[in-house]
Amino acid sequence: MDGYRATMTETQTLLKSPLAAFHQEHGAKMVPYAGWELPLHYGSVADEHVWTREHGSLFDVSHMGRIRVSGQHARRFLDRVCTRLVRGMALGQCRYSLICNESGGCLDDVLVYSFAEDDFLVVCNGANRAKILAHFQTVAGQEDLKVKIDDQTVSTCMCALQGPDVMSLIGGLSTEIPTLKRYRFTVKNVLVMKIIVSRTGYTGEDGVEVILGANFAQQALGMMLKRSGDAPSIKPAGLAARDSLRMEAGMPLYGHELDESIDPLSARLDFAVKIDKGETDPQEGRFIGQDALQAIAEAGPTRHLVGLKLDGRRSPRQGMQVQHEGETVGTVTSGCPSPTLGHPIAMAYVPSALASSGTSLSVDLSGGTPATVVELPFYRRS
Repeated sequence: MDGYRATMTETQTLLKSPLAAFHQEHGAKMVPYAGWELPLHYGSVADEHVWTREHGSLFDVSHMGRIRVSGQHARRFLDRVCTRLVRGMALGQCRYSLICNESGGCLDDVLVYSFAEDDFLVVCNGANRAKILAHFQTVAGQEDLKVKIDDQTVSTCMCALQGPDVMSLIGGLSTEIPTLKRYRFTVKNVLVMKIIVSRTGYTGEDGVEVILGANFAQQALGMMLKRSGDAPSIKPAGLAARDSLRMEAGMPLYGHELDESIDPLSARLDFAVKIDKGETDPQEGRFIGQDALQAIAEAGPTRHLVGLKLDGRRSPRQGMQVQHEGETVGTVTSGCPSPTLGHPIAMAYVPSALASSGTSLSVDLSGGTPATVVELPFYRRS
């Protein structure tokens, strides 16, 4: 889902995170992103990246859209707009899904939280919040579905705690949360605060994402960090480290690996598409874009997202050309020097015939830097 990519101009009014005072106190370099002012880093990006892999970091992700969908037709509505099956989700379950247009292109990738048969939360990318809200309103109106769509983004705060030390820290605050399975959540009442804690994340590490009221965010963060002791193993990290962490973990970022011209099958997100939705059980309903994706699946995608391991030390960037035997065959979507692996990495779309591991390519960087196709993710925690 959401990483770092500047999208605002300096003349636009930026929203402030509920944790703005915390970022200022810790010397964060603040930048505009997705309509918000957020921390890019607090010092060395590489150090924040490595600390997350070895210990744990706190990320402010309050810019992520948080849209509550409830009412009589809430489940039916979400099964119409989501590629994944919402019907039958267990209470307390999170499910990764795509939202597509009629041609099968990705409007966004989201997490759906199931609170009840008629009550869900959709977490979308910050830069897409207005687009997804408009899409939801249009679909609900056109299909005469009785749903309440409530944008709770500004009234809440969202942060992520990621890294190998996180669950032991959380265990000191709650015995229930460390027992959560991946992609499950619980709602905790702490004093007058209601906190949603999910075992999800965007770094390739274990950890949680936390949603709570904006008015209590600073207080809750202070309580949690105080419990971690005088030499806390959890430190704040910014958007830049979150981006390099998600790249190592092979996770797509909207605007890079995903957009409205890219289908989820080409992006290797087949697991998040129920391609036969509604065919065996009409109560499931078909999703928007299903016809187009079925056609792509039948013919086979003409291109695939791949990982690239590069020689040398220079890192590729989005938009650079990928070449094979002197001909341009694809485009880099994301790239960075990998602090964990010690060499540059990139993701790119290339023709399916060149997408097998071990294929030799090059990136138009310094006259053509050799690159080898490798399996995604680049990094998988032990």
